Amino acid sequence: MEPSTLTSDRVLLSPPGPDDVERIAQLCQDPLIQEWTTVPVPYTLADALTFVTVFIADGWSRGTALTWAIREPSTGRVDGMIGVDLSGDGKAEIGFWLDPAARGQGMMAHAVRLVAEHVFSRADLGVTHMMWWAYVGNWPSRRVAWATGFRYEGMVRGGEPQRGQRRDAWVATLRPGEPMAPASPWLDVPTIHGERLSLRPFEDTDVDNVTEACSDPTTQYWASNLPNPYTSDDASRFIHRTREDAATGSAVHWATTLPAGGPSVATFALRLLGPHNDQATIGYLVHPKARRLGIATEGLQMVVRHAFIPVEDGGLGLRRLMIQHAEGNEGSRKVIERAGFRYIGVERGEQRLSGGTTVDGHRYDLLPDDLP
Repeated sequence: MEPSTLTSDRVLLSPPGPDDVERIAQLCQDPLIQEWTTVPVPYTLADALTFVTVFIADGWSRGTALTWAIREPSTGRVDGMIGVDLSGDGKAEIGFWLDPAARGQGMMAHAVRLVAEHVFSRADLGVTHMMWWAYVGNWPSRRVAWATGFRYEGMVRGGEPQRGQRRDAWVATLRPGEPMAPASPWLDVPTIHGERLSLRPFEDTDVDNVTEACSDPTTQYWASNLPNPYTSDDASRFIHRTREDAATGSAVHWATTLPAGGPSVATFALRLLGPHNDQATIGYLVHPKARRLGIATEGLQMVVRHAFIPVEDGGLGLRRLMIQHAEGNEGSRKVIERAGFRYIGVERGEQRLSGGTTVDGHRYDLLPDDLP
């Protein structure tokens, strides 16, 4: 197969040559490229030369792997790499990496669309499914796949190899004719500042405080669905799940901090419901050291406000919110009522408490017109 050049108004794609070897070797020193790809570590000039003169040349000549350098259009400088492996049975696997200085500008999404359109248009390649794989945790790559229309299929334990080991991997697919635009929402988690609190996305450094909050006996009593004992591994999985929920458009989770910053003192979540994702349930949890300080009340009001603000103004534009508390949880009842929620009924025996006791669940809802 003859190497091809692909162009758009944003990127120039052409196979790398001997003049690009030094630049490729330089870029592959980036720790993130080494962490999320299968490039050799350490990466040497000899590795780059073999990549260009053997792997890429053989892939094109055999028609089994088509690789392009992602170039800055005006100078031709290599800013990244993109390629597809062809198995000959209708499947293509796409992979890519980018110079740290070029990230966050939409360049990779343009390159992915350009390559996918080219591969799908080649009848002689017979590609019916293009697959994207990434090691779990590579959120920038997943965001590119989402932006270019790949349908997320799930996580495969040990799904992809890397330097002699197998790592858990995400997989998504794209078929010819499918729009190369997001097929589902990706919920951003904005940082919101209130009078005494700030709501922000969870960070890996929140593990210890999440572990403390969820190990508290009172928390365990009212939230019996939590693991017991609750470990730092449970907290790490929870933090990962907050990012997964945002990526799949199902929920927004916030860590809550005081104005001076520091560790999270509370957790708030909005989980979208309904066929149009225009309703949500709210859940929250306050760290034992931060209770009875009004944090739950102010935080809940901030969450409500974001939920009802129109999408064009940066909110979620929801039309209805729901929340509930277990029978006997008077602290939660007071927080809910102070936020303006209206009581709509009871679900008998709906909630199971620590120890196996079941109690009624008291439900409330809120519409935008209910608020001043």
